[in-house]
Amino acid sequence: MSTTAWFILIGCLMLARGLGADGIARLPLTSAMAYLGVGLLLGPMFLGLFAFDLVRQARLLETLTEIAVLISLFSAGVKMPVPFSLARWLPSLRLAWLSMALSVALVAAFACLVLDLPLGAGVLLGAILAPTDPVLATDVQLRHAGDSEQLRFILTSEAGMNDGSGFPFVMLGLGLLGLHELGPHGATWLWRDLLWASAGAIALGAAGGALLAWLAWQVRAKEPKHAMLDDLAALGLIACVYGVATWLHAWGFLAVFFAGVALRQTELRLAGAPKDRQGLLQAGETHAASAARPHDGEVTLTVSGESLVFKEHLERLSELTLVLLLGGAVTAAAWRWQAWSVALFLLLVARPASVMLGLLASGTSVRLRGLAAWFGVRGIGSLYYLSYAIAHGLPRGLARELADITLVVVILSIVAHGLTVKPLLERYWRK
Repeated sequence: MSTTAWFILIGCLMLARGLGADGIARLPLTSAMAYLGVGLLLGPMFLGLFAFDLVRQARLLETLTEIAVLISLFSAGVKMPVPFSLARWLPSLRLAWLSMALSVALVAAFACLVLDLPLGAGVLLGAILAPTDPVLATDVQLRHAGDSEQLRFILTSEAGMNDGSGFPFVMLGLGLLGLHELGPHGATWLWRDLLWASAGAIALGAAGGALLAWLAWQVRAKEPKHAMLDDLAALGLIACVYGVATWLHAWGFLAVFFAGVALRQTELRLAGAPKDRQGLLQAGETHAASAARPHDGEVTLTVSGESLVFKEHLERLSELTLVLLLGGAVTAAAWRWQAWSVALFLLLVARPASVMLGLLASGTSVRLRGLAAWFGVRGIGSLYYLSYAIAHGLPRGLARELADITLVVVILSIVAHGLTVKPLLERYWRK
């Protein structure tokens, strides 16, 4: 399709989504399913009006998905309840690290034993498919900053962390294929790609978010009052934290998520926000004890709060564009038994088993664990990992095979989770 046709198509979809928001919300499907349907209709599966070769255009897709995931991770971070509590976060930490590793191992074993893939390719496929998606899973994630509902919190924080915690396994898979240095007996991978890259990312992100919160508080405390472009400041934080983390060989996705967490945590503490009955700090009217305290009844502005709406708009735009491209990337040849078998194994075996084992003796209810086990939406994060691996030298034949499997898994995940999310959540809330 021509550039003009793309403008018209994207514009019509945006108009339809914007004007029909209430009507779409009442339908038993998600907006991602609608975009996917349009992409499949116009793509090589049906009308063939446009096609997107994921393997040949891996660099472009890597950049597009990278930007989308970064914005979504930051938005997820600033929605986390304040203050941080290890007891509250422990189930999410177990999902993002323990369940992640178990899922990678299960998919890798299936790929090697059933699909006859080499070990490196199996590990890489497991790492590509293991992360849950922060972009497409909006229906099961926190709806606003400070939302403390347990299921939404667990799924949102898991998605925020496992797009970074999956990276060591991507590098392990590439290393086993001879495309990345693992060191003697994997020692380099262990200390550099797993330990330093993860711990360093958390530290860098937390420091960056806290620093921006403190700087914004100091600027707004000056007389006369200084205005701030909160959206631009937040985007600057994302770019700086991600850039520094990548420069220091830490996982930038993890750093950006924790930058959002630290920004919100620090801002509300500096503002002296009051607590609710659960002991969580609430934005709005604040009672700061410092000289920077606003007048009584005045609402304290925060970078995280003021920029969140803008970030959610960018999320919607990235969801529309990337899911549309997803529909144009899949072909009839991709729907082989290998792709179907991996999708069914991941959604019905690997994800449920890894979640149930990861949350064993975690204090969460069986119903919550069951829903968390099902709502592991795969999407833009998996496409990023796939394009990252292809762009870093994955052999073309193997790249095409993994691409076909990944596309089918993501499409089936969008459809299966999109059809079940509303009825299952409504039943969960009623009980």
